[in-house]
Amino acid sequence: MPNTWDPKAMSPEAALRRLVEGNQRFLKRGAGLEARTFRADLADQGQQPFAIVLGCSDSRTPVEILFDEGFGDLFVVRIAGNVVAPSVVGSIEFAASQFGTRLVVVLGHTRCGAIAATAKAIQTGDGPDSWNIRSITDRIGPHIDGIVPPAGTDIDQGVLRECMRVNVRASAEHLRHGSRLLEELVLMGRLAVVGAEYELESGRVQFFDGVPARGITS
Repeated sequence: MPNTWDPKAMSPEAALRRLVEGNQRFLKRGAGLEARTFRADLADQGQQPFAIVLGCSDSRTPVEILFDEGFGDLFVVRIAGNVVAPSVVGSIEFAASQFGTRLVVVLGHTRCGAIAATAKAIQTGDGPDSWNIRSITDRIGPHIDGIVPPAGTDIDQGVLRECMRVNVRASAEHLRHGSRLLEELVLMGRLAVVGAEYELESGRVQFFDGVPARGITS
């Protein structure tokens, strides 16, 4: 049976505060080298990540760096458009059940190529030639279809940012209710799933969906 509960695990609220504080350090001075120092002891200790992050594969969004965290701190799953596919759900279920990690963050970002490609496909009716890429845009499309302007209209960054946020909310909701294991942990108060945005232009992370009432201020 999976170990879905660890009484010593950091609470969702405390984990969220740690992420916020790490991003603030990153904004002030960049990620510290100390956080990224190699730790051989983790090979024997095993994993105890305090948060799970589902992020985009974009090379400009290095999760550990923008939260100023190091080896063993975060369990990171990265996929273009931070979409929720079965293997993604399984990876997050594994971390939540085996390590007792109590916070999941779905992290989108501004100027996301997967969002832009999906919006273009909706406008033109022509999806990507690659079936594998289409499997990503097809997961995003239903969530943003009502936001994308009609063909012949420019899609500005404001629209794309709104699309990104809607997609983040959809992915977070999928994790809350698309997995029996994760849903039960959420209902028992043992797991929180929150949505966030990384702003490429400033380096700032903003949490905006499913944030625990005291997640940042206390």
